[in-house]
Amino acid sequence: QVQFVESGGGLVQAGGSLRLSCAASGRTFILYAMGWFRQAPGKEREFVAAISRSGGSTTYADSVKGQFTISRANAKNTVYLQMNSLKPEDTAVYYCAAGLAPFESSVFGSQFGYNYWGQGTQVTVSS
Repeated sequence: QVQFVESGGGLVQAGGSLRLSCAASGRTFILYAMGWFRQAPGKEREFVAAISRSGGSTTYADSVKGQFTISRANAKNTVYLQMNSLKPEDTAVYYCAAGLAPFESSVFGSQFGYNYWGQGTQVTVSS
């Protein structure tokens, strides 16, 4: 069982930045590929970014490429999402997720690859 504490969400003006953090419990963090997803009101949950166990491989949704950066600090059991140049359409609840990864380079771009989910943190971007 993996549990998370997400933080870093909030209200920001368009063009601003936020960094989300997701701290995981347990000693097996290194076994999991990590991802970030988001869900806007009235919309389905969508993939944002993912990172491999080692941090050496990443993948992003086209809508956030060049704008968001995912990273992880395995010594701290934490994954981050740096969000720059935020737009009102980035407003959503952001969720981190963990998927048991068979290979160090595995990244999962679909919610079906993930076993555990955080509780979500609200990001609101005002225009």
